[in-house]
Amino acid sequence: MEKSKHQTKYIFVTGGVVSGLGKGIIAASLGRILKERGLRITLQKFDPYINV
Repeated sequence: MEKSKHQTKYIFVTGGVVSGLGKGIIAASLGRILKERGLRITLQKFDPYINV
């Protein structure tokens, strides 16, 4: 198996004011644009806070 020569790049979508759904929509839209430009995309959503 040939090793990829491309370095992994990360994009973080954060924000306290934007809802979790809003961050997901922004991340998915950005991922779609990058995928259409020929990049391989993996989306992971992480909300590091607890709603009390």
